[in-house]
Amino acid sequence: MPKMKSVKGAVKRFKVKKNGQIKRGTAFRSHILTKQDAKTRRKQHAPKVVAKSDAKNIKEMIVS
Repeated sequence: MPKMKSVKGAVKRFKVKKNGQIKRGTAFRSHILTKQDAKTRRKQHAPKVVAKSDAKNIKEMIVS
């Protein structure tokens, strides 16, 4: 039986932290940021973590 390949799009988008949580990027950060108020832009700097409900599926995509 051949090995499962990891999903390359997922590998580029997510990183597994030491405690097992999965880091992700923030949406709406690429361009036309002048429409967003400063508070929203500032909050988007903070690191984000994937929800528990999605974590299992993402780990399968990354690790396999």
